[in-house]
Amino acid sequence: MLTKEIATEFAHDWVDSWNKHDLDRVLDHYTDDFEMTTPLIVSLMNEPSGTLSGKDRVRNYWEKGLEKYPDLHFQIIDVLSSVSSVTIYYTSVLNKKAVEFFLFNEQGKVYKAIAHYD
Repeated sequence: MLTKEIATEFAHDWVDSWNKHDLDRVLDHYTDDFEMTTPLIVSLMNEPSGTLSGKDRVRNYWEKGLEKYPDLHFQIIDVLSSVSSVTIYYTSVLNKKAVEFFLFNEQGKVYKAIAHYD
């Protein structure tokens, strides 16, 4: 079970990894076959489903994102948790508000993430 403390630690480490543009560290939070869904996948990857599976495909997407937004910096607004999930509400690229929902496996790795933007 995810506690509020574990969820908060995850959120801060995840944001810090992104703010340092350290994709290896970001990807350490995920399973090898995790699934990422976001409307930005539609625009950056020309993938109509908005979903990519696997670290290699998502890494490629995130690399393109960092190229497009070289000043990317996230700031946490709030962190919410449940039994096996965490939701991070944060300021994202272009100062947009974002909410990202993460589902965790029993080993504490994210196997599915869904991002939402204003």
